[in-house]
Amino acid sequence: MSAAPLDEAAGAGGLAVRGLAKHYGQGADAVPVFSGVGFDVAPGEFVAIVGPSGVGKSTLLNCLAGLDAWDAGSVSLAGVDLSTLDDTRRALWRRRHVGFVFQAFHVLPHLDVAQNVALPLMLLGQKPGSRVAELLDAVGLQGLGNRLPQQLSGGQLQRVAIARALVHRPGLLLADEPTGNLDPETAAQVMDLLLAQTRSHGASLVLVTHSATAAARADRVLTLGRDGIAAAPGTAPAA
Repeated sequence: MSAAPLDEAAGAGGLAVRGLAKHYGQGADAVPVFSGVGFDVAPGEFVAIVGPSGVGKSTLLNCLAGLDAWDAGSVSLAGVDLSTLDDTRRALWRRRHVGFVFQAFHVLPHLDVAQNVALPLMLLGQKPGSRVAELLDAVGLQGLGNRLPQQLSGGQLQRVAIARALVHRPGLLLADEPTGNLDPETAAQVMDLLLAQTRSHGASLVLVTHSATAAARADRVLTLGRDGIAAAPGTAPAA
């Protein structure tokens, strides 16, 4: 077990990935996804990860969140190596310190907007207080807290997902193609919102995208391939 307390601020140490490798299957039937992945993300930094379809970008994000297991290497958040935590402690660490924005939104249809946004706080045993209303105002959904997801547009649902991912003030925000289902104008608005909110909270942002427009706004762009990860031309090299 790591000696670091689970309530330590995740932003204090950023994200460090070293020699990460992942495959599916066993033995001779094992299919490699990626290997040799290493990079750092400093507190408050925005890193975009690009690459062709099928190289494991979404799988990599799941590994960074501790949702998927990996076969070699390490993922450390705020100085805590996630592989040193058992499943229960890893889930608690993720709930406290990681926010995840999914391409498919993953809002719960039977909960209204405010309840969806409050869910991370509820899982941590915290009262929402004014925090949910503040986030809904910040993402432009004021007055819509009692609506159900089916009453919202795609752009509004993505705003709900962003508010939910930020409501517990995570140190690391992971976003998987957050503009992939949106028209260009709404996509630009969502990126504006995502950047404004993460930077106002001092959170690090790792975004997987096929959008050159979204990637161009990052502090660094990293390209994922089967044999590792590399910095795009003109950006700082990966660790």
